Amino acid sequence: MTQLSLLPIATKSCPVGPMTGAPRPAFTSAARFALGLLFLLFVGVRFSHAQYADLYEFGGAIPCCKGYPAAMAQGRDGNLYGITTSGGDHSLGSIYKLTTTGTVTQLYSFDGPHGSTPMGGLMLAPDGNLWGTTEEGGAHGFGTIFKISAAGVFTDVYDFTASTDGGFPVSPLIVGSDGNLYGTSHPGVMYKISTAGVFKAVAKTPSESYGALLLASDGSYYGVTEFAGTITDGTVYKVTGATTTVLFNFDGPHGAFPVGGLAQGADGNIYGTTTAGGTSNDGVIFKITPSGAFSVVFNFDHTLQFAQGYQPWSGLITGSDGNLYGTTIWGGANGNGVIYEWSTGGAYSVLYSFDAPTGVGAYATPVEHTNGEIFGFTARGGAVGDGVIYGFQAALPRYALLNQPNGTVGRSIGILGNGFSTASSVTFNGTPASFHVISNTYMTATVPSGETGFVTVATSSGTLTSNRLFKVTPQITSFSPTSGKVGDSVVITGAGLIQAATVKIGGVKVLSYTVNSDAQLTIKVPTGAKTGKIVVVTPGGSVTAQGTFTVTP
Repeated sequence: MTQLSLLPIATKSCPVGPMTGAPRPAFTSAARFALGLLFLLFVGVRFSHAQYADLYEFGGAIPCCKGYPAAMAQGRDGNLYGITTSGGDHSLGSIYKLTTTGTVTQLYSFDGPHGSTPMGGLMLAPDGNLWGTTEEGGAHGFGTIFKISAAGVFTDVYDFTASTDGGFPVSPLIVGSDGNLYGTSHPGVMYKISTAGVFKAVAKTPSESYGALLLASDGSYYGVTEFAGTITDGTVYKVTGATTTVLFNFDGPHGAFPVGGLAQGADGNIYGTTTAGGTSNDGVIFKITPSGAFSVVFNFDHTLQFAQGYQPWSGLITGSDGNLYGTTIWGGANGNGVIYEWSTGGAYSVLYSFDAPTGVGAYATPVEHTNGEIFGFTARGGAVGDGVIYGFQAALPRYALLNQPNGTVGRSIGILGNGFSTASSVTFNGTPASFHVISNTYMTATVPSGETGFVTVATSSGTLTSNRLFKVTPQITSFSPTSGKVGDSVVITGAGLIQAATVKIGGVKVLSYTVNSDAQLTIKVPTGAKTGKIVVVTPGGSVTAQGTFTVTP
């Protein structure tokens, strides 16, 4: 395991991307196109044009263009928010609001001093603002981190300096386990920033990342780099604390040049895509375990599977049904790419084939709204050819979206969804919680006893379940007595202790303990115990008590 050090940067080279040059080899000869159409007659392709909606075409009120990853985020009001990489009043990019029915409003135009050329897109932070980055502009010209309210109040929060903080950020931000926001910058810096604007470089990554970091269920952060690695075909890396570990180096046969980021499947494994490599150099879907065991689970192939699409630039998203969803930029019934579904059991299904009149070139990773609809955008197509924002009904269940992944007992967290005006109960792993409905699409709930698990919201139209576990962070406030011999009882007080799974004294496991309540544990000093720290581990994490327990003869 190697910890990579932080290094200053000076300049950035800009590789040719899908918006500025030709795509990687796709082998789209007329003969192979015909072969793909013939294959379509025999393959089961599950899609319906009635499911797809061309909601908005760029070139109108919001001029072109959108690059990638350009993630869209759902706001507390149920609308979606996104960016254009260019366009706007100064042709340097813009921020827009999109209703689920396709009404678009421009909220802000970048001007250079406050950032320019936003690429990563937006995310909703716990403070209720939409946060994002610009690749360039700002006080030093190396990009910015910004926030904007749903009403359009814009703040330039941080200006990159191209020192140990890196610069030219292109990946979206995510909410970390500590409530801070995490992202990456060139040439390979992972950083965090608080909602108050306090910035800190966390670790060095192998190279620049386009896709967002993934906060996995084990508490580590995972990412991919398009380049770097042993033969510069890209990497999968993991950051735990300040330590970066390269889990896999892409080599061509097992995929090459991953762009879209990672998603965690319902099986606990991590999934992603590459834009090239594999059996036909058309990209792959891969699986990797947290310990680094890697496998290719699907090879895109224009020669035999043209109708199934090929070259996935977008990453995968985990749907509310537990399956994974993504897009390709080529192939399908019309040769313009597809929306597809992948189950962790190994089934691949085409849901929709893009066509030029209603949008082609789905480079960016889509997003699932809490109403179950998938939204995304294309880089080309539509009436004027500048791309569209689309909605796609994949029959996914409605769900509740948590604005943070964990928290302590008594903390208020935000929940996004639909139908909250008729909410009758909120539970955390079955434990009732007090809640406050703010609007039909947003509510807050107070974390009850330390029950790590899924959050459910009961409404008159059905029960909504969160799309990921909420982890209750354990706390220790005191322990008494502070010393004792083997067999003596020690009472630990705190919060979030009801699911205690492991207790140790001085690194030695406690074999006998009683969970008295969420706020109290009674343990017996084990044989072989050593003077040291008391540590309690729950499904929500681990906590180390302040002070030292002294083992007496």
